[in-house]
Amino acid sequence: MIAVVNIDGRQLKVEKNQEFYVNRLSGEKGDKITLNEVLIIEKDNKTTLGTPTINGANVTISILDHIKDKKIVVFKKKRRKGYKVKNGHRQMLTKIKIESISTNSKNQKSNTKADEKKTTAKKTTAKKTTAKKTTAKKTTAKKTTKE
Repeated sequence: MIAVVNIDGRQLKVEKNQEFYVNRLSGEKGDKITLNEVLIIEKDNKTTLGTPTINGANVTISILDHIKDKKIVVFKKKRRKGYKVKNGHRQMLTKIKIESISTNSKNQKSNTKADEKKTTAKKTTAKKTTAKKTTAKKTTAKKTTKE
């Protein structure tokens, strides 16, 4: 089972028992967090799309560790001016593991039926065209001067 989850503003494709790093999440080491913002689920070659999220679907993650990433050096220089500034930072990361991906099958079926109803109930609307107004250009006569 594969899911696309929104974690802290980033959309990530996740599977069960997968481990990866994300920006620092609130919570202690060993905590379990349930994410409700599941956008897509693929199970047995059947894909369910959310509008924008899937009702009743959630992903459970566990926090393994809080760490700092490698140092990023930010160096600014303006040539021939004597301006040099060296700064840097270490990004705060959280290592997480995907514990489970679960769905509520009743809501999934109702989502697909609702999508079918929406596609059959769509009506085509004729586009209205408006005529462009043309404006006549005014010409001015050149004045000649006598010397």
